Amino acid sequence: MRLFRSFETAVDPVAAPGRQASRWFGQPVPDQPPPASLPGFYWHFVRQARALFGLLFATGLTVALLDLLIPIFIGRAVGLLEQHGPERIWAEAGWTLAGMAAVLLLARPSAILLQNLVTQQGIIPAVTSMIRWQSHWQVVRQGWAFFQEDFAGRIANRVMQAGPALRESVVQSVNAVWYILVYGTGAVLVLASTDWRLAVPILVWFGLYATLLRLIVPRMRDRARKASEARSLLTGRVVDSYTNIVTVKLFARAEQEDAWVREGVEQLNRDFARQTRLVTLNGFLLSTLNALMLTSTAALAIWLWSQGEIPLAVVASALPMAWQIANISGWVAFNVAGIFENIGVVQEAMGSIAVPQTAPDPPGARPLAVTQGAIRFEDLRFGYGRAEVPGLPSRGAVLHDFDLAIAPGERVGLVGHSGAGKTTAINLLLRFFTPEAGRILVDGQDISSVTQESLRGAIGVVTQDTALLHRSILENIRYGRPEATPAEVEAAARRAEAHDFIMALADWRGRRGYDAHVGERGVKLSGGQRQRIAIARVLLKDAPILLLDEATSALDSEVEAAIQESLERLMAGKTVIAVAHRLSTLARMDRLVVLHEGRVAESGSHAELLAAGGVYARLWQRQSGGFIGD
Repeated sequence: MRLFRSFETAVDPVAAPGRQASRWFGQPVPDQPPPASLPGFYWHFVRQARALFGLLFATGLTVALLDLLIPIFIGRAVGLLEQHGPERIWAEAGWTLAGMAAVLLLARPSAILLQNLVTQQGIIPAVTSMIRWQSHWQVVRQGWAFFQEDFAGRIANRVMQAGPALRESVVQSVNAVWYILVYGTGAVLVLASTDWRLAVPILVWFGLYATLLRLIVPRMRDRARKASEARSLLTGRVVDSYTNIVTVKLFARAEQEDAWVREGVEQLNRDFARQTRLVTLNGFLLSTLNALMLTSTAALAIWLWSQGEIPLAVVASALPMAWQIANISGWVAFNVAGIFENIGVVQEAMGSIAVPQTAPDPPGARPLAVTQGAIRFEDLRFGYGRAEVPGLPSRGAVLHDFDLAIAPGERVGLVGHSGAGKTTAINLLLRFFTPEAGRILVDGQDISSVTQESLRGAIGVVTQDTALLHRSILENIRYGRPEATPAEVEAAARRAEAHDFIMALADWRGRRGYDAHVGERGVKLSGGQRQRIAIARVLLKDAPILLLDEATSALDSEVEAAIQESLERLMAGKTVIAVAHRLSTLARMDRLVVLHEGRVAESGSHAELLAAGGVYARLWQRQSGGFIGD
């Protein structure tokens, strides 16, 4: 067990950036994504455990050399039998035979054991997990926009497949290179040393074998990459259907989802069939080539022996050597197919892993220090990359010429039609996106120069679309402050009017109350229950700045009235920005800011804005008109 553990712990698969993953010779874990070039991507991971891969290289050479000795030993044994006869064989050649036996019984198993320890205990579990962990570490730090552009299932599939594909292609390449080089070179040298003509069939075979690989392998790589892309796309479609299963059920669109997934299955089947055609063709051509090499070597060796030009021992070595080369070439060809299939998978995975961070912290970013909580938007412009129309600067931007100052501890409500830019302003404050012009200051600090984690750590957010983690209620609430005690979690839940329904929860595994799991994205809870869990989470976080984006939109009037008191306590002493379409929920704000066509149109209290008779007054009249008779 100690021997196993020494290799199993050679690499720390979850080492943090800056620390060394390998406890042997290796490089520290980088904090930047892998290079976008294929060799650079491979070296990015291999160099972190290069002692293990170097040992794999050495053990592969040793095993290949020892395997080469087998046909040589067979020929040598036949020669000794022919030379000494049964009466004198043990007396005159016993030590020679014992030495060959020792190599086969002791040296070869020991070398194979070491090779397997390096591969099975050192590389396969830990290096695979290391690649997956570091790939996830890079992907999860991408900006929000990165995840909006692709299926979550496809990204996850790429992260999971990159590790085994990269590992297998490296291990198979090392083994294939050594076996073909050692066996091919050794066979040519051994046979040519007796009679140069015996090496001719193998040399011709080498030329044809190399030509075959040159023609087949590049096509196999390209088709493997397409099959991998089709597999990731299919995974993305399946996960997308499962994630939105309620929508599928509500609209009775199972057949439509079947068609969408069927299209992905058919595409994968076509691409995979094209890939396997090459595998079958390669196998047929290689078996034919091997048969020609084996028969021609055997015929030539027997003819030379019959002419008295080579001894029987050489024939006894040449035939198993040719047979072994034929077997190894098939194994190498199979490995080459696997190597390039895995290279195709790695190339496809690079599309999500070897990607520069979409919203990195700037060099020298400092933690945000919130002392008062003052917020200022200065001449802000942002349009989600929309094209500009000359002469109409507002047409291409959601926000433009946006100026807003919020005093420490002030509670501000953002009001406006849908698309006016309310949620966009919040997303820019959270640095989910970068302004095209202007800046945002918190206590005089430009948020573009501070770390994102410290910025978001200083802000509590309750959004309209609340998605919970597929974990326990306790873990979901504690997400706001991981070190909080169960008592503190329960206190936050009580303040959010969530404790009573939490205690009545039970999941299918019999876990109850705060231990009950909520399902993916919290699907086992109602919208109002999810919203109260989210409010409890923010209550527990107790950040100095509070953002409420339709925070009570999923609550009925009775529960909303109960939570309003909790929100009042939560907002006390904090700088608050609240967004709501239901204007009555913002009436208690210190100031209402009305956005119209991407800029501030009005600002004042509820009463002042009603008296002004502007945009806010019209919005209020429309909402209250449904309840007040003309």
